[in-house]
Amino acid sequence: MKGYITISKTTRTKLNGDIRYPSVRVIGANGEQLGIMSSKDAQKIAQDQGVDLVEIAANADPPVVKVIDWGKYQYQKMKEEAKNRKKAREKQSELKTMKIGLKISENDLNIKVRKINSFLEDGDRVKIMVIFRGREMAHKELGQEMVDKIINKISETSEIAVEGKPQFAGRNLSVSIRKKS
Repeated sequence: MKGYITISKTTRTKLNGDIRYPSVRVIGANGEQLGIMSSKDAQKIAQDQGVDLVEIAANADPPVVKVIDWGKYQYQKMKEEAKNRKKAREKQSELKTMKIGLKISENDLNIKVRKINSFLEDGDRVKIMVIFRGREMAHKELGQEMVDKIINKISETSEIAVEGKPQFAGRNLSVSIRKKS
Protein backbone atom coordinates (compact mmCIF):
# COMPACT_ATOMS: atom_id res chain seq x y z
CA MET A 1 0.00 0.00 0.00
CA LYS A 2 1.14 3.54 -0.73
CA GLY A 3 1.29 6.03 2.16
CA TYR A 4 1.62 9.80 2.15
CA ILE A 5 2.98 11.16 -1.09
CA THR A 6 4.27 14.73 -1.33
CA ILE A 7 3.15 16.64 -4.45
CA SER A 8 4.65 19.93 -3.42
CA LYS A 9 6.27 21.22 -0.26
CA THR A 10 2.97 22.23 1.36
CA THR A 11 0.37 19.60 0.41
CA ARG A 12 0.15 15.91 1.29
CA THR A 13 -2.29 13.64 -0.49
CA LYS A 14 -3.69 10.54 1.17
CA LEU A 15 -3.83 7.34 -0.87
CA ASN A 16 -5.61 4.00 -0.57
CA GLY A 17 -5.36 2.60 3.01
CA ASP A 18 -4.56 5.98 4.56
CA ILE A 19 -8.06 7.21 3.73
CA ARG A 20 -10.09 6.31 6.83
CA TYR A 21 -13.39 8.16 6.98
CA PRO A 22 -16.77 6.70 7.92
CA SER A 23 -18.18 7.93 4.59
CA VAL A 24 -16.69 9.50 1.48
CA ARG A 25 -18.03 10.91 -1.80
CA VAL A 26 -16.50 8.80 -4.57
CA ILE A 27 -15.77 10.04 -8.09
CA GLY A 28 -14.97 7.50 -10.78
CA ALA A 29 -11.98 7.48 -13.12
CA ASN A 30 -14.01 9.21 -15.88
CA GLY A 31 -15.40 11.89 -13.54
CA GLU A 32 -18.75 10.21 -12.89
CA GLN A 33 -20.28 10.34 -9.39
CA LEU A 34 -20.29 6.91 -7.78
CA GLY A 35 -22.07 8.20 -4.67
CA ILE A 36 -21.42 8.31 -0.94
CA MET A 37 -20.06 5.13 0.64
CA SER A 38 -17.66 3.93 3.30
CA SER A 39 -13.94 4.29 2.62
CA LYS A 40 -13.52 0.49 2.68
CA ASP A 41 -16.08 0.10 -0.13
CA ALA A 42 -14.33 2.85 -2.13
CA GLN A 43 -10.96 1.13 -1.65
CA LYS A 44 -12.51 -2.16 -2.83
CA ILE A 45 -13.76 -0.45 -6.03
CA ALA A 46 -10.30 1.02 -6.66
CA GLN A 47 -8.62 -2.38 -6.11
CA ASP A 48 -11.08 -4.09 -8.46
CA GLN A 49 -10.22 -1.57 -11.20
CA GLY A 50 -6.47 -1.87 -10.50
CA VAL A 51 -6.01 1.81 -9.71
CA ASP A 52 -5.61 3.96 -6.60
CA LEU A 53 -8.03 5.79 -4.32
CA VAL A 54 -6.83 9.39 -4.02
CA GLU A 55 -8.12 12.00 -1.58
CA ILE A 56 -9.14 15.13 -3.54
CA ALA A 57 -10.87 17.36 -0.97
CA ALA A 58 -10.37 16.48 2.71
CA ASN A 59 -12.27 19.54 3.99
CA ALA A 60 -15.50 18.74 2.14
CA ASP A 61 -18.43 17.13 3.94
CA PRO A 62 -18.13 14.19 3.30
CA PRO A 63 -14.49 14.13 2.04
CA VAL A 64 -14.12 13.65 -1.72
CA VAL A 65 -11.99 10.83 -3.11
CA LYS A 66 -11.33 9.79 -6.69
CA VAL A 67 -10.67 6.39 -8.22
CA ILE A 68 -7.72 7.14 -10.52
CA ASP A 69 -4.22 6.02 -11.44
CA TRP A 70 -1.93 7.88 -8.98
CA GLY A 71 0.91 8.39 -11.47
CA LYS A 72 -1.44 9.89 -14.05
CA TYR A 73 -3.04 12.15 -11.41
CA GLN A 74 0.34 13.36 -10.16
CA TYR A 75 1.51 14.08 -13.72
CA GLN A 76 -1.64 16.11 -14.48
CA LYS A 77 -1.17 18.08 -11.25
CA MET A 78 2.45 18.90 -12.12
CA LYS A 79 1.49 20.03 -15.62
CA GLU A 80 -1.29 22.25 -14.25
CA GLU A 81 1.01 23.86 -11.66
CA ALA A 82 3.66 24.54 -14.32
CA LYS A 83 1.02 26.10 -16.58
CA ASN A 84 -0.21 28.34 -13.74
CA ARG A 85 3.36 29.44 -12.93
CA LYS A 86 3.96 30.28 -16.60
CA LYS A 87 0.76 32.33 -16.77
CA ALA A 88 1.70 34.24 -13.62
CA ARG A 89 5.15 34.99 -15.05
CA GLU A 90 3.68 36.24 -18.34
CA LYS A 91 1.26 38.58 -16.59
CA GLN A 92 4.01 40.13 -14.54
CA SER A 93 5.52 42.82 -16.74
CA GLU A 94 8.48 44.84 -15.65
CA LEU A 95 8.68 48.62 -15.52
CA LYS A 96 11.72 49.76 -17.47
CA THR A 97 12.99 53.34 -17.12
CA MET A 98 14.54 55.35 -19.95
CA LYS A 99 16.25 58.59 -18.88
CA ILE A 100 16.65 61.29 -21.50
CA GLY A 101 18.26 64.72 -21.21
CA LEU A 102 16.87 67.85 -22.88
CA LYS A 103 20.03 68.38 -24.97
CA ILE A 104 20.07 64.88 -26.50
CA SER A 105 21.11 64.65 -30.16
CA GLU A 106 18.70 63.30 -32.77
CA ASN A 107 20.83 60.19 -33.33
CA ASP A 108 20.98 59.34 -29.62
CA LEU A 109 17.24 59.94 -29.34
CA ASN A 110 16.58 57.48 -32.19
CA ILE A 111 18.68 54.85 -30.42
CA LYS A 112 16.72 55.34 -27.18
CA VAL A 113 13.41 55.12 -29.10
CA ARG A 114 14.53 51.81 -30.66
CA LYS A 115 15.40 50.50 -27.18
CA ILE A 116 12.00 51.61 -25.84
CA ASN A 117 10.32 49.79 -28.75
CA SER A 118 12.20 46.59 -27.91
CA PHE A 119 11.05 46.86 -24.27
CA LEU A 120 7.46 47.30 -25.44
CA GLU A 121 7.74 44.29 -27.75
CA ASP A 122 8.84 42.20 -24.76
CA GLY A 123 5.62 43.20 -22.99
CA ASP A 124 7.23 45.54 -20.49
CA ARG A 125 5.94 48.94 -19.42
CA VAL A 126 8.33 51.84 -19.99
CA LYS A 127 8.71 54.96 -17.90
CA ILE A 128 10.15 57.78 -19.99
CA MET A 129 11.95 60.28 -17.80
CA VAL A 130 13.12 63.65 -19.14
CA ILE A 131 15.81 65.03 -16.83
CA PHE A 132 16.28 68.77 -16.32
CA ARG A 133 19.75 70.07 -15.36
CA GLY A 134 20.60 73.47 -13.96
CA ARG A 135 18.70 76.32 -15.58
CA GLU A 136 16.72 74.01 -17.85
CA MET A 137 14.01 74.04 -15.14
CA ALA A 138 13.04 77.50 -16.39
CA HIS A 139 11.91 75.92 -19.69
CA LYS A 140 9.51 73.16 -18.61
CA GLU A 141 7.66 73.44 -21.92
CA LEU A 142 10.76 72.05 -23.69
CA GLY A 143 10.44 68.90 -21.60
CA GLN A 144 6.79 68.51 -22.59
CA GLU A 145 7.75 68.95 -26.26
CA MET A 146 10.46 66.28 -25.84
CA VAL A 147 7.94 63.81 -24.33
CA ASP A 148 5.50 64.48 -27.18
CA LYS A 149 8.27 63.99 -29.74
CA ILE A 150 9.31 60.67 -28.19
CA ILE A 151 5.73 59.38 -27.98
CA ASN A 152 5.13 60.34 -31.63
CA LYS A 153 8.29 58.49 -32.74
CA ILE A 154 7.32 55.39 -30.78
CA SER A 155 3.71 55.38 -32.00
CA GLU A 156 4.96 55.37 -35.63
CA THR A 157 6.27 51.81 -35.16
CA SER A 158 3.88 50.31 -32.58
CA GLU A 159 0.52 50.96 -30.95
CA ILE A 160 1.03 52.30 -27.46
CA ALA A 161 -1.13 53.46 -24.58
CA VAL A 162 0.02 56.37 -22.43
CA GLU A 163 -0.75 55.78 -18.76
CA GLY A 164 -1.74 59.16 -17.36
CA LYS A 165 -0.38 62.62 -18.06
CA PRO A 166 3.32 63.52 -17.87
CA GLN A 167 4.12 64.54 -14.30
CA PHE A 168 6.90 66.53 -12.69
CA ALA A 169 8.74 64.97 -9.78
CA GLY A 170 11.61 67.18 -8.66
CA ARG A 171 13.82 67.79 -11.69
CA ASN A 172 12.24 65.02 -13.78
CA LEU A 173 9.25 64.93 -16.11
CA SER A 174 8.00 61.35 -16.45
CA VAL A 175 5.27 59.41 -18.21
CA SER A 176 4.59 55.65 -18.40
CA ILE A 177 3.65 53.88 -21.60
CA ARG A 178 2.73 50.31 -22.50
CA LYS A 179 1.84 48.39 -25.62
CA LYS A 180 -1.89 48.25 -26.43
CA SER A 181 -3.26 44.76 -25.99
